[in-house]
Amino acid sequence: MDDSFKLYDLEISVVGDPATFACRHQPGVAFQVIGEDLVFGAGNSFSQYALAALLPLLPAKQRTTDKNDWMTTDALIACPDPHCSAQFKITRVGERTYNHADVTKVPLN
Repeated sequence: MDDSFKLYDLEISVVGDPATFACRHQPGVAFQVIGEDLVFGAGNSFSQYALAALLPLLPAKQRTTDKNDWMTTDALIACPDPHCSAQFKITRVGERTYNHADVTKVPLN
């Protein structure tokens, strides 16, 4: 039985004009989501508050969505600080195939 499924790899990067940021975000700083892993580059830091705002969206962005779904088209997420104009761009950068049996012990019916 084929138990494979696909997920997109994601890159989340800081975008915007740093002169208008209230937080310590740096444009171009990024991390990746590969499978269930968050991958941060050496020396990069990322706000835990911004990460908390992004986390609920990432699993949905990893999955194939309908072309008319807002999850397909909307890629810029605002910083959760209402006084900060930083945004976080979520980009689908690749696709990988996984197997159900490799990520869970719950059997397929």
